[in-house]
Amino acid sequence: MNLSVKIANLKFSNPVTVASGTFGAVGECWDLKAAKQLGAIVPKTVTLLPQQGNLPPRIVETPSGMVNAIGIENDGIDAFIENKLSMYAKIGVPVIVSISGKSDEEFQIMAEKLAGLSSVSAIELNLSCPNLKHKVLVAQDAGATQQVVALVRKIVNQPIIAKLSPNVTSIADIAAAAEAAGADAVSMVNTFQAMVIDVEKRKSMIGNFTGGLSGPAIRPIAVNMVYQTAQRIKIPIMAMGGISNAEDALQFLIAGATMVAVGTMSFIDPNTAIKVLDGIKVYMRKHKINDIKDLIGFIK
Repeated sequence: MNLSVKIANLKFSNPVTVASGTFGAVGECWDLKAAKQLGAIVPKTVTLLPQQGNLPPRIVETPSGMVNAIGIENDGIDAFIENKLSMYAKIGVPVIVSISGKSDEEFQIMAEKLAGLSSVSAIELNLSCPNLKHKVLVAQDAGATQQVVALVRKIVNQPIIAKLSPNVTSIADIAAAAEAAGADAVSMVNTFQAMVIDVEKRKSMIGNFTGGLSGPAIRPIAVNMVYQTAQRIKIPIMAMGGISNAEDALQFLIAGATMVAVGTMSFIDPNTAIKVLDGIKVYMRKHKINDIKDLIGFIK
């Protein structure tokens, strides 16, 4: 069976990866043998300068999911490049570095730091970040999305993946703007804005007041968004949103995604992504499908 897929000129051995923010260092919750089986690795999003993240509590479990407001806690891009990037590269699969900036200038500086690094296979632009000029997330504004993608496109030769927010009227419109600006793929969907209230204390259970809902609860909405977007754009889609098993992943592939990423379920079982990959292989053997590309977008 051929499970390989491509984004621009970058080839992945299979379509299964992990969502940014859910993959820990090898040796913490992942062993090297398991990580080597993935199509790619997407480490936690990094910012230009170190960030402490939001005040706790940061995570609350909900029916069929969880709400989180971590706040992209990280040590900054310089520390990531110096201390962590080589560790991920040694795994031996493509490394997709996810970056988030508070301004166009920050995206530019980070892109310049990553441009040309052989250990960086692709760059994910996490556009679910504040845009001070427009008073919304970059991914909630087609013009702002296009501007950031176009800026980074001028700097880097690596494939660019624009990570979009589902908290918009039409995610397909934003995806089309990213494609027009030179994105090689889009990553979707991120979390849905949500709130959980402690009725006894009459206050939010999240320190940041609101957070993002992920997990199986959002999967049917995410599948629909991927399907709608696949009808609109020609570049690949890296899909995520409540993938718990191979059947969930197959729904995204059949809806039009080229790759799938496991997120929330990794907190329950770190080997979920590997089980998803194994399940896809079983499905292909059962249905006598020799090439994964024969599944992508093949909805009747």
